[in-house]
Amino acid sequence: MATIKKPKRILMITPFFSPNIGGVEKHLDDLCSYLSQKGHQITVLTYQPLTSPTKASSFQKTNNLSIYRFNWPGYQLFHRLQKYPTFQFLYITPYLFFRSFVFLLFRPQKFDLIHAHGLNASFIAMLLKNIFKIPFVASTYAIYNFKKKSLFSRLSLLALSSAQKVLALAQPSTRELIRIGLNKQKITTYFLWIDKRLYKKTNRNQARQQLKLANKFTAIFVGRLIASKGIAIIKKLIKTFPDINFIVIGDHSQFEPDMEQIAVNHQNLHLYCGSISIKKLSLYYSSANLLLMPSLHPEAFGKVAIEALACGTPVLASNRGALSCILSKSVSVVVNPTFSNFKQQLNFLRHHPSKLRNMSQKAPAYVQQNFSPHQAKVIEQAYYFN
Repeated sequence: MATIKKPKRILMITPFFSPNIGGVEKHLDDLCSYLSQKGHQITVLTYQPLTSPTKASSFQKTNNLSIYRFNWPGYQLFHRLQKYPTFQFLYITPYLFFRSFVFLLFRPQKFDLIHAHGLNASFIAMLLKNIFKIPFVASTYAIYNFKKKSLFSRLSLLALSSAQKVLALAQPSTRELIRIGLNKQKITTYFLWIDKRLYKKTNRNQARQQLKLANKFTAIFVGRLIASKGIAIIKKLIKTFPDINFIVIGDHSQFEPDMEQIAVNHQNLHLYCGSISIKKLSLYYSSANLLLMPSLHPEAFGKVAIEALACGTPVLASNRGALSCILSKSVSVVVNPTFSNFKQQLNFLRHHPSKLRNMSQKAPAYVQQNFSPHQAKVIEQAYYFN
């Protein structure tokens, strides 16, 4: 007879949570929804949006999920500090630790475990574990490019070694954690997932009609409008291929005014900045022949790739990070992220519709086979470490 596992009382600590826009935020929405449905009690300690110009309720409660958002200087400061990891750590970590400490000071017996999202949160969870004796599980969401024996590597190893389990996003993350000395028995590799009921294929012509788009070859980019996502390559492609429709869906960022000016001068660019519903995003994916992902920084996963594939849209992606691991040649083309490579492949694919059609037909089944909600159970099982 199978043992029924008792639901957990989980404290999640994360610098980023919706309505902040990003792949991690989408993932946490999916995870909290799954855990809540399974009866787990989740409390989230986070900041007000740091990289999106929006505000949310300081306290929010729905069913089994409670969210506490703390005010902190935000808009784009996190990205500006990306080249200075020490300052980025000081920007993110001390105040979130202080608020988490005060929060737990009055609720020390309320939680079974802490789930720390990212290295900053893992460092906080390590300190809280020592103070309040609450065990924690850590998740990684980036390729950190650790330099062996550097201070950053040693501090990361110290924090992650204190966790009961470390959930590493895809194989490249697992490999680099083992390289810096983390016990591989602690590590569980997982993938992100999507709900196929939300991301589903719509007839391309119908999608274009609903969105009032021209019925011509279309490429789409979905992501933050920042340099590390390869936005400079996207801008050059728009100018190089005036006969291709380009859809760019991104956040409000330093590159938004530049993209708006390009949209004025180039009628083949359809620009959408800000939050967008999943239903409409699914339509945009379905309307496109190809998703472009020219990321310059190593991607830990790249959730937009599987969202597009679920809608039947093949992917032309960078070979940085985990993208080359999660994307099969049957549904994608992966290249070194240079303008020349993306220009060449985009031009080739638009003149070989049968190749794109073949990839499009295989894409939804590929996602269902590899990135189904079963991945959420992998995370849930990590909570039962005793």
